[in-house]
Amino acid sequence: MSPTVIVFHPDPRFYFPQGKPILAQHLDLVLKKVAAAFDNFPNQQVPRHQFGVITKACDCPLYWKTPLFIACGGDKAGYVDLNSFLDYWRNLCSTCHNPASRFLSILTRGQRQYLLPEDFIPLVQDVVETHPGLTFLKEATEFHSRYVHTVIARIYYCVNRSWSGRISLAELRRSNLLAVLKLLEEEDDINAITQYFSYEHFYVIYCKFWELDRDHDLFIDRHDLARHSDHALSSRLIDRIFSGAVTRGGRHKLREDRMSYTEFVWFLLSEEDKTHPTAVEYWFRCMDLDGDGFLSMYELEYFYEEQLQRMDAIGIETLPFEDCLCQMLDMIRPEVQGKISLSDLKRCKMTSIFFDTFFNLEKYLDHEQRDPFASQRDHDNEGRELSDWDRYAAEEYELLVAEEGGQDPQEDLIMNGDREDLLSPNLDKLSWPSRPSFKVTDFDLDLGDHLGGGLDDEDESADDSDDYAGDSDEDDEEGSI
Repeated sequence: MSPTVIVFHPDPRFYFPQGKPILAQHLDLVLKKVAAAFDNFPNQQVPRHQFGVITKACDCPLYWKTPLFIACGGDKAGYVDLNSFLDYWRNLCSTCHNPASRFLSILTRGQRQYLLPEDFIPLVQDVVETHPGLTFLKEATEFHSRYVHTVIARIYYCVNRSWSGRISLAELRRSNLLAVLKLLEEEDDINAITQYFSYEHFYVIYCKFWELDRDHDLFIDRHDLARHSDHALSSRLIDRIFSGAVTRGGRHKLREDRMSYTEFVWFLLSEEDKTHPTAVEYWFRCMDLDGDGFLSMYELEYFYEEQLQRMDAIGIETLPFEDCLCQMLDMIRPEVQGKISLSDLKRCKMTSIFFDTFFNLEKYLDHEQRDPFASQRDHDNEGRELSDWDRYAAEEYELLVAEEGGQDPQEDLIMNGDREDLLSPNLDKLSWPSRPSFKVTDFDLDLGDHLGGGLDDEDESADDSDDYAGDSDEDDEEGSI
């Protein structure tokens, strides 16, 4: 009797963190297209300002072109030749098989498994220099750094869901960032791209910052922030903002009781659209005084007490805390009786009413005068629903235009482009292509020694992620893939 032979058939692989490998035939086809594109240039050498041709030949979105140029070593020679690019692209495609993993590898030059804020500078600067919707901004170089910082801060606000200051591959895949980057080459009107890149949104944010920063010391302190929206925010809430609950600035003696520009971007986005997931987390962190992950009745009463005092001071009839609490609990419907969790608030569709009730008097009174269940959403020309932030930015931009006497602020920027910029001189200079290393800081500060834990010793370039992240109460499980 012959022995029984057992043959094991391994299960087919179904998990590909870097994407499913592409077929060799497809890669060969792309390389042929790339070689044909290089043949159109002298000595098969392509400079940076023409590298978009090569970027499109390898089926990448147009605005990947400058990071791709740098990743191939073009910043050193001033050009990329055919052989260097083919070697780079073969190596990239051997390990990165989908757009998200390639994008991360290109921006980090293969050095990390996560994105830091400074990785985005070449890309956003290239948008400033080459997008047709920002032609007016190209010559006003002193505004470049402000726009770049705003875009990067908005990217981290929406994409970096872990609050780590480092965008992981998983976070990148779950976001709409790559789709928005692709839209940049299809849409000439930069203001139509309300996600991240809108100039009008940048202008509103920057003007709000500049109005509050009266002494123009390049930071906002408690007194500056208290003037926001005609003193609408309670002092107890402002104290929490500067406590380090949502920013790291309050921890360091170097920046004690001061808010940087990128921190202000996060604040304003959260204040004007309290339904955004990051905004819900932002205000929850502020109200969670003991950091136990729940809002207790004591914590709610602590914030509401000041609201009562402020309403009494201006002669407005007040609602007792017990009655207010019943209304809020009926609206939120928490899973655990007597305390509200973050997930409870994220399920609720009226988080703006909840938060404004406890710390924004102006908006609280506004909510009281209208039906909270009435539809308040506007729609754009294509019928898409506008977010609270989109509506706010549009309204504020129109007010700014009116204050300028009907002159478009873009025109004012050009006409006054030679005025001294009090913010940009302290920002890192951006130059091409001689500077291969990019850093993004709000101001000329060395924060490398002041960062909290969680970064490897070799990640010295990560010092700038401090401005793009709050203290995370949870480990960054997606920091590496």
